[in-house]
Amino acid sequence: MSFFKEELKNIKAFVFDVDGVLSKDTSPLNEEGDPVRTANVKDGFAIRNALAMGYPVAVITGGFVERVRLRHERLGVKYYYDKVRDKSKCLNDFLEKTGIKPENVLFMGDDLVDYKVMLEVGIPVCPQDAVSDIKAISKYVSPRKGGEGCVRDVIEQTLRAQEKWIPKDMSVNNAY
Repeated sequence: MSFFKEELKNIKAFVFDVDGVLSKDTSPLNEEGDPVRTANVKDGFAIRNALAMGYPVAVITGGFVERVRLRHERLGVKYYYDKVRDKSKCLNDFLEKTGIKPENVLFMGDDLVDYKVMLEVGIPVCPQDAVSDIKAISKYVSPRKGGEGCVRDVIEQTLRAQEKWIPKDMSVNNAY
């Protein structure tokens, strides 16, 4: 087993950026000129699976789109931070509320606004289409692009490394 897979055994929580991670980094614009975010159902399934297995999940984003917040609320994400200018403050709030240590957190980001906070966690990771500076500090670069299953990739790998991938009570009828 690779060193990265061994490190995944220490993960107790997941934190994700939105634009370029949970959604694609390109979006059509609506009538008001605001980007229309995407959502990947496989990412949603993985987030629900992680939550069902007892892993806290946080979303930290500089943007604000009510539909994105509602989606994650419906998935069961309790720690949702939007309109954020300092992601480190939000990470610290999340750590304080969950009692988890930074070395036990996997954070997925894709652009320079994630750089500082990614240096503060145990496993910084990124999607395949992240900027080069983020790839350089990531312990893993997913073969998947942002909004195209990169979140599913890292959650599934983590839970498989910990032999917890599929809970027995996971219903296939849940919306993701």
